[in-house]
Amino acid sequence: MATVNGSSENQPAKHQEVGHKSLLQSDALYQYILETSVYPREPAPMKELREVTAKHPWNLMTTSADEGQFLNMLLKLINAKNTMEIGVYTGYSLLSTALALPEDGKILALDINRENYEIGLPIIEKAGVAHKIDFREGPALPLLDQMIQDEKFHGSFDFIFVDADKDNYLNYHKRIIDLIKVGGVIGYDNTLWNGSLVAPPDAPLRKYVRYYRDFVLELNKALAVDPRVEICQLPVGDGITLCRRIS
Repeated sequence: MATVNGSSENQPAKHQEVGHKSLLQSDALYQYILETSVYPREPAPMKELREVTAKHPWNLMTTSADEGQFLNMLLKLINAKNTMEIGVYTGYSLLSTALALPEDGKILALDINRENYEIGLPIIEKAGVAHKIDFREGPALPLLDQMIQDEKFHGSFDFIFVDADKDNYLNYHKRIIDLIKVGGVIGYDNTLWNGSLVAPPDAPLRKYVRYYRDFVLELNKALAVDPRVEICQLPVGDGITLCRRIS
């Protein structure tokens, strides 16, 4: 989880839930959302994967439970069937997607680390949705370049979720805009970068937060003026921007 600074002095306590990336200032309000609307409806496999991921040293990379619920609902609303996910980690958002898709739905899942994916794979298999997932290990850009050379992939995806290296978000966008169908949706995660986008220049940001901050700002500016998409930026999790392709 990105934080604006490393000190909590004179600041309200932030929620310590694993995977917590809420921009809400009220810890109690976020806990209310989780306990009232999210956890009671969280499928058992997703709860199990969330708890397993909590033991991993990089657990703050995971999708938050409320964002997982949001993605699951969104995919059902748009009747998605053929999807892609760039950045998988242990597979919490991937499992949320797989559970939302119809029995013959497909997810092309791209990540540079199969070991992390295999942490969640037994749970995904137990949930009966592993057959929907085509996992590919390695950098996404070379595969995307191959796909855009083949006309059969153009406009073939209903939904694409990007939660990977922020310094390549614009490079991903330049490619997947051709792969998403007109009317399809792209979701970019972490587009509010834990509020650091509006931090003053001298704010004591963590090194990785400061490094990726400029790339997130660049993406947001580019999406705001891209005539090929309609956009909606939501303060869910660490910020998610939805892009609906219109041309």
